[in-house]
Amino acid sequence: MTQSHQLRTDQNTDSQIEEKSFRQLLIEFKASMKRAFHEEDKIDQFCSTRGLPPSVLKELMSGNPLALCIPKKYGGFGGNAKENIAFVSAASYESLALSLTLGINNALFIQPVSKYGQESVKPKVFDQFLNDSCMGGLMITEPNFGSDALSMHTSFTEKDGFFHIRGKKHWAGLTGMADFWLLTARKRTESDTLMRDIDMFICEVNAPRQTIVVEEYFENLGLYQIPYGRNHIDVFIPEEQKLIPRTTGIQMLLDLLHRSRFQFPGMGLGFIKRILDEAINHTKSRLVGNKYLFDYDQVQHRLSRLQANFTICSAFCLKSSEIAGVENDLSSLGLEANITKSVTSDIMQESAQSLLQLVGAKGYKLNHIAGRSVVDSRPFQIFEGSNDILYHQIADSVLKLMKTAKEKSVYQFLKGFTTRAADRIKELVSFEVEAPLVQRKLVEFGQVISRIVSMDLVLYLEESGFRKDLIDNTLIVLKQEISALLNTFQFANNTQIVVEYDENSFWLDFSV
Repeated sequence: MTQSHQLRTDQNTDSQIEEKSFRQLLIEFKASMKRAFHEEDKIDQFCSTRGLPPSVLKELMSGNPLALCIPKKYGGFGGNAKENIAFVSAASYESLALSLTLGINNALFIQPVSKYGQESVKPKVFDQFLNDSCMGGLMITEPNFGSDALSMHTSFTEKDGFFHIRGKKHWAGLTGMADFWLLTARKRTESDTLMRDIDMFICEVNAPRQTIVVEEYFENLGLYQIPYGRNHIDVFIPEEQKLIPRTTGIQMLLDLLHRSRFQFPGMGLGFIKRILDEAINHTKSRLVGNKYLFDYDQVQHRLSRLQANFTICSAFCLKSSEIAGVENDLSSLGLEANITKSVTSDIMQESAQSLLQLVGAKGYKLNHIAGRSVVDSRPFQIFEGSNDILYHQIADSVLKLMKTAKEKSVYQFLKGFTTRAADRIKELVSFEVEAPLVQRKLVEFGQVISRIVSMDLVLYLEESGFRKDLIDNTLIVLKQEISALLNTFQFANNTQIVVEYDENSFWLDFSV
């Protein structure tokens, strides 16, 4: 046996061991979810309860699912993007809140700490995750700075080996529940001004002078198992707990946020698959007018649309698994990340609404998966970038690329940008677009581009061997949606709100 052959054999053996370990971890986690959601605790029936009972949380975390993203040198599984996406997908089939909890821990704490944390602090932080079932989250948003996060007023000064951070943060998932936080803040200068760049710090809430005070817990609509609130920050962070950017703090933050957006399809896929399975099972068993719902044409339309959403999300998962690894710098991939996040969250909400429509009145109960899915999936279109803003940014990015290429023809641009999809929709996109566009048209154009990119990724999924009947149906659904979105985009509409509208607007005054 040659040395190179022996090396390949050893690598294959290691890969098989890691695969088996991941498979075993996934099996054990699914078993713990089954016990928690369907057998012993049956918390799925009491979904209006705020938070997770400690015993249930202990059960769900007993197999160390957060070890998935912790580097091997610290005792974890290594942070493989493919495995992480598969894992959060398995969780979201049972509970979107649980999947988001894992996503917050992995994408918004463990991954950035493993990449940017100082070597002196990482072993003790990750040891607590592995042995004490600790959790971590990220605090960015402030009461007056949501979408305008880079204007945050939380600030820090440096003295005697500590960073003194002061400010307010709210809407951080796992408020009052996480043991560790990544805090974002801007440096306050001696002249009492704030630097433009952003820095990030690890805060261990149970350590001296690092306690974060929760001023208020929010009564959030949906995602009841995840606590949110308003936090008062006045902490002293040791120097070793500052994250070290490769270039700037803003680039580090973009790398973090884009990686998180690329992992949305993991949460979306399990969720949509559950919606699809529930819809098929319900319509096959529900009789209306002496035949099953499943046999009605409109129901078939809804079911095929749900299945198309499943396929689109599968395509996103495949692409994300290839590029979202911690080893990659994603700070420049805003266009791709924004498309992934916005489309995934849109089809999650659309799928939930469709299931509720199919189930009818019964689905409107708070403890029924249909109604619960509507409120649980809705905030995904808002947090980590409102979809309206992301579609605007998508359009801006594409128009800049077209300007750089000196190309006004949408079709000619798409031939190089979406090489698989362009010719499939040539008759729809053979027109020119002129910048600048008003904001509402930017949003509409961003929606068009995002669905074309989705089609391109579905065709890439087909090349990878995904079953063709699902691909073919999805391409039809996407082409119809692209056509409808283009009609909206090309329709002139500059309507404005009438502010003082009370006069002559009460219908009863005109009733004879």
